[in-house]
Amino acid sequence: MADEAVYGSLAFDEQIEFFRRKLSLPTNGWTDIYTKEHDWAFVVAGANRDDVLTGFRQAVDKAISSGTTLQAFRKDFDKIVEATGWQYNGGRNWRSRIIYETNMRQSYNAGREAQIQLEKKFRPYMRYNHNDSGHPRPQHKAWDGLILPVDDSFWSSHMPMNGWGCKCSVETLAERDLKAEGLTVGKAPAIQYEDKVIGKRSPQGPTTVRVPKGIDPGFEYAPGKARLKGAMPPERPLTAKGSAGSAGLPNRGALSELPAARKLAKQLLLPADLTDAQYSRKYLSALGIAGEEGIFKDVVGENIVVGNKLFQTPDGKTKIKKRGREQYLLVLAEALKSPDEIWARLEWINALGVAVIRRRYVARFIIEGEPEPMLAVFERGQDGWQGVTTFQSTTQDVDDWRVGVRLYRRPE
Repeated sequence: MADEAVYGSLAFDEQIEFFRRKLSLPTNGWTDIYTKEHDWAFVVAGANRDDVLTGFRQAVDKAISSGTTLQAFRKDFDKIVEATGWQYNGGRNWRSRIIYETNMRQSYNAGREAQIQLEKKFRPYMRYNHNDSGHPRPQHKAWDGLILPVDDSFWSSHMPMNGWGCKCSVETLAERDLKAEGLTVGKAPAIQYEDKVIGKRSPQGPTTVRVPKGIDPGFEYAPGKARLKGAMPPERPLTAKGSAGSAGLPNRGALSELPAARKLAKQLLLPADLTDAQYSRKYLSALGIAGEEGIFKDVVGENIVVGNKLFQTPDGKTKIKKRGREQYLLVLAEALKSPDEIWARLEWINALGVAVIRRRYVARFIIEGEPEPMLAVFERGQDGWQGVTTFQSTTQDVDDWRVGVRLYRRPE
């Protein structure tokens, strides 16, 4: 069997651009993002650390743009695993093939979607080509040769790939092609749906999804189509927490309650008469940083650079006492060191015209002598960081922060 996953020839601009515009999103399992969400995010199931994701993104980009083989990709796979110590499920050959083939094929299919939409005025039909000769799937084989208009709704859920390892494809046809080959435009077959349970080993728990018969869960969409419907999904209204999300991106809410609040000594609340430098030093010391900056490793192994610049404006002015947070800096440090949950969130920043990924550390503590639990949230992303502490937090307030893809939950 050939190693190359693409069923075209060389990579093309639309394919490369589609992949490079994705954002790398950490996940725990393949069900953390689903169907069209893959148009926006690059993920490797179970890779919830930035160093692992960065390595695989570079390797996949090289495979797409340079046309490297599966054997060459496996060498990169081995280097990434050795360098990062990444623990993955499944055998090495199987896992590397899944990552390689799925990204190669789906980026190809998404790039072709862009081309198909541009040329459909001249080539208004598509033909389904079955190509799983080694392990033919009855439904895929039944669709072989089916010709439908490009805009037929059938393609919204049946555009290849249509399952793990699926090698089916489509080709566009013009009126002259139909006449030359004696072909006729058919009628879309009735779609039969079935319920399937996915995510049995996911931290989020199992989920039942409804998919067309013959389509593996997660493949019931047309790669690249969601991206073409707008440069980005429309911005959602600002939430009570002042954060703007994006429709269509993988920002799901929590399905379970936050673990029970833990007790903290009152001494963690700092006095109100320290200097800016003293506050900064106490915060960094709590994270094990001896100098002005250093690297803190979180509970899932992610390296986070922290230092005095966290509390400075771009022109070097201090802002450590912003909103009176200086007294609660050690509580924020505890949220970073020992969170109840860690969430990764894709967010569209309207003012910048870009999407960013933010990693959010959420924890709830009972401060000795205080009547209410304190919610502490530390959030970091490419566009900066934010620290939030509050005693007034309803269940809804807490859940407003628990949005995105949950990467970690503290064992109770």
